[in-house]
Amino acid sequence: MGPEPSWMFDFAGTVIPIFLVVMVGIIAVSAGRGLLQWSRNNSSPMLTVPARIVSKRSEIRQQQDEGISSRTTMTYYLTFEVPDGVRMEFKVDGQEYGMSAESDRGSLTYQGTRYHGFQRHPSYSTAEER
Repeated sequence: MGPEPSWMFDFAGTVIPIFLVVMVGIIAVSAGRGLLQWSRNNSSPMLTVPARIVSKRSEIRQQQDEGISSRTTMTYYLTFEVPDGVRMEFKVDGQEYGMSAESDRGSLTYQGTRYHGFQRHPSYSTAEER
């Protein structure tokens, strides 16, 4: 076998640095967005408003680890509607999700996009909506 053509070295010498710059850029933009959202949440007021749960959903993600084992992750979401009709979806833990039902009414506490809790009001019943 003879020497490698010089265009292969030129190609690798050009493509690899460009690929690395793009990857670092993607990571930097993602980190920047996360920090910006965190900052916005911190500067937002903590609000507690009347709300009702209008939907529940869960998301399943399965990750294969080296072909032998897999890991399944469940993520839970609740969508709330406030009196002016605005709907907001928040990620919640499994226990909160399991204890919640569509049409539950109560007080939603949140700060920006950060969920702080939902206190059900037992005086409300689903029969009142019918």
